[in-house]
Amino acid sequence: MNEIVVTEQEVLATYEEFKKNAEASGYYLNPDVEFTKELIRGLIYNKKRYGYFSCPCRIALGVRSLDLDIICPCDYRDDDLKDYGFCYCGLYVTKEVIDQNKKVHSIPDRRGFANKLTVSQNASQEKVLKLSLPVWRCRVCGYLCARIAPPELCPICKADKDRFEKFI
Repeated sequence: MNEIVVTEQEVLATYEEFKKNAEASGYYLNPDVEFTKELIRGLIYNKKRYGYFSCPCRIALGVRSLDLDIICPCDYRDDDLKDYGFCYCGLYVTKEVIDQNKKVHSIPDRRGFANKLTVSQNASQEKVLKLSLPVWRCRVCGYLCARIAPPELCPICKADKDRFEKFI
């Protein structure tokens, strides 16, 4: 069995990449750099293990299609930021948390309680909306686009194609 090794160089490069992508999208990484680097280390470890950046604070199943909701940035990030000022693992925080030097602490895990449309809501939408193209929704940031297939990469949060779901 091969041991998974994450180097400091990988952590620093990935930290810079995450920071750049976060800031370009209007998000902030936790200002506690050492804490954030440890989260990044866990993300890299999981990427080497599973092939994708699954949240280091949740149990991944190792099957991308079953773990889509916890691939960083996870589906729950924006709701957590809105309600608590930081995401479940504490990687992403709001400007208020940074400006007021607030501490990140434990929050409830939303996994398993994702905001999904109920069958009745879905059925009523299908009756009202008749579109020539399907509408795709990014499960991470909520970006919507009408096209034959989802984009390869979300233009807002940079999530991969498989993070999109058919919305309508």
